Amino acid sequence: MKTISTTEARKKIGILIGFINETNGIIAIGRRDKPEAILMKYPSTYDKRFSDVANINAFSGSFDFLKNEPEIYTANDLKKKNV
Repeated sequence: MKTISTTEARKKIGILIGFINETNGIIAIGRRDKPEAILMKYPSTYDKRFSDVANINAFSGSFDFLKNEPEIYTANDLKKKNV
């Protein structure tokens, strides 16, 4: 992930947003090459029932690697929650 300065981000914010929208990339913004924030595409499917972090993680594909993992639990392994 590329880190750009806050000064550069201010000057090129429109270009950066266009880049993010076209590539689904992520750009870090910071000072002295130390990331302090990230700029990423907003989730296209946002579920208000969940937190911002949960929505972003679901959209980012962070857990896509689990698609290739074998199922080790069945529905019978789930416990019912008494409400």
